[in-house]
Amino acid sequence: MRRGALASGFAARSRARAGLGASLAMLIVGCMPMLACAATPDYPRRTIRMIVAFSPGGGTDITGRIAAQAITEGLGQAVVVDNRPGSGGIIGTVLAARALPDGYTLITGGTGSHAINPALYASIPYDPVRDFAPVTLVASTPYLMVVTNSLPVKSVREFIGFAKAEPGRLNMASSGAGGMPHLAGELFQLMAGVKMTHVPYKGTGAVFPDLISGQVQLTFGDLIAAFPHVKGGRLRALAITSPKRVASLPDVPTVAEAGLPGYEAVGWFGVFAPAATPGRIVDALQGAIAGYLEKPEARERLAGLGADVVANRPQEFAAVLKADIARWARVVRESGAKVE
Repeated sequence: MRRGALASGFAARSRARAGLGASLAMLIVGCMPMLACAATPDYPRRTIRMIVAFSPGGGTDITGRIAAQAITEGLGQAVVVDNRPGSGGIIGTVLAARALPDGYTLITGGTGSHAINPALYASIPYDPVRDFAPVTLVASTPYLMVVTNSLPVKSVREFIGFAKAEPGRLNMASSGAGGMPHLAGELFQLMAGVKMTHVPYKGTGAVFPDLISGQVQLTFGDLIAAFPHVKGGRLRALAITSPKRVASLPDVPTVAEAGLPGYEAVGWFGVFAPAATPGRIVDALQGAIAGYLEKPEARERLAGLGADVVANRPQEFAAVLKADIARWARVVRESGAKVE
């Protein structure tokens, strides 16, 4: 009996030790992710750089500064906007693509730099899908078809008639070869059967002084940048490129309803990080930007500039990017658009 009781007690103690060992093992395994997280430095710990691959004053720049403010307020760290214009956004975009994927270099890109350039250039030194981690699509905006006040037309139909009557006389300015304003103009020419001389500038902001003075006659300016000039009476808006009118300019018709049925050109501005940036950092950035854009003052600021807030999730932004790459590739091919 005693021997059996001892054996029974030993077995019980062995089972207890085994159970304790298993529990400790499970506890250690369960704590490993937390230990790993605890060992990861907090983000952000220093200043973040927001690259804008275009000149100050354009829609990409304005949106980039809004996103920078959102990150500063949401994550408590300064964000410095770094304008790196040139080559239709390629120079700044390459710089961002080659940056360390640590969350300290970001880029605010647009439809031109990330959706159009792959089709427009035979070879570009970055892949908009492979080399970037989408953070969030901040805002979408249509474009304003605006003309210098000295041009004797007040509607899309009158403009088309004037362009056909005097072929080659009109100069169409854009923020740069291959950008959305350029492609919006190429699509217009293709559908309207007119021909204008394309005059590319180094950024949206550089277009307006010459357009106001009459050195060039037309641009499809992003609404964020063009709106103040139209509101101030310095330029005349003929139409909006979206499928429906915008609240900020209710009397301005769409290009489609003003004489060119089926025409539509809408761009977007979004924040990207270099590929391989940790998901937790991407999520933190997206949360900061989306949270800021929920504020009435942020929405009113963008709405006042004619932009619609989007603030979607990274995977949703990735889907928009892939769809627009395919869409604008067709426009480039059919219009024969080229980089001058």
